[in-house]
Amino acid sequence: MPEYLTYVWRPVPGSRHAFPIAATKLTPEETATAYCGTEVEAAKLHDLDELAWILEPTCMDCWKHLADTPPRT
Repeated sequence: MPEYLTYVWRPVPGSRHAFPIAATKLTPEETATAYCGTEVEAAKLHDLDELAWILEPTCMDCWKHLADTPPRT
């Protein structure tokens, strides 16, 4: 992934959350924590189909956290 990416959005059961980019490098047995504090198995961050992206709503807590974070320069 490009070095300028600092987070990724991933649909997990219940909502589409934002995760630090490092979460994409976790082993499947590890736990990833979204910006809102939601924890999921890292294995659930991969191999997602388009339907999952459409069906899960965006987590507004993750959205707000990222909106309030100043951009990197």
